[in-house]
Amino acid sequence: MKVSTIVNELNSLAYHGRGIIIGKSADSKKAVAAYFIMGRSENSRNRVFVAEGDAMRTKAFDESKMIDPHLIIYYPVRVLGNKTIVTNGDQTDTIYKLMDKQMTFEQALRTREFEDDKPNFTPRISGIIRREEDGMNFAMSILKSAEGDDSSCERFTYAYSNPKAGMAKFIHTYNGDGNPLPSFEGEPKTLILPDVGIDELTELIWTNLNEDNKVSLFVRYIDIATGEAETRIVNKNK
Repeated sequence: MKVSTIVNELNSLAYHGRGIIIGKSADSKKAVAAYFIMGRSENSRNRVFVAEGDAMRTKAFDESKMIDPHLIIYYPVRVLGNKTIVTNGDQTDTIYKLMDKQMTFEQALRTREFEDDKPNFTPRISGIIRREEDGMNFAMSILKSAEGDDSSCERFTYAYSNPKAGMAKFIHTYNGDGNPLPSFEGEPKTLILPDVGIDELTELIWTNLNEDNKVSLFVRYIDIATGEAETRIVNKNK
């Protein structure tokens, strides 16, 4: 298994698209989640993250420049009881609503496919953190087209029980720039999660995202024992 650092991984590509990082803090006390968006077009870059209670949503920075909101305005983060859901699209709401009806994370995502943004067919990436009495576990999912064929959807779910302290998994939508954009391949990447506070981690991630393409970043530390959460949001548009 290849293990990388956040610095090396984020600097390995100029364009990751959207990315989710989930792991456990080095002291085993916190569940850690991060979600970032990048953009190439004016419409995609015209966004900010906004906190809304324990949820988080995207909104247009300049409403007059918004062209097509259907794939870029959504809730990336929602909380359902002891579960925190993080995704790159409106499948956040699908997971939230169907899990509230006792469906599983994987079952909820079987009702969805990749995005309809031909020719890229952007993968839908999703993550969920569960706090339990004896610790935490999490899962990640990616739904993507089969080598760009929109008639075929490939579904992958990765579950992590009792994850190692000081480690995280990282999944993102694209394997770099291109036309069409190449989809992420393989299992979520394994990263070292440094033994730092939320402000230091937020700065580390934000600083190492490509300056031209980064748009917004969300980071949350969740106390595994109590559920108390601390959140940071950074927006390039101010």
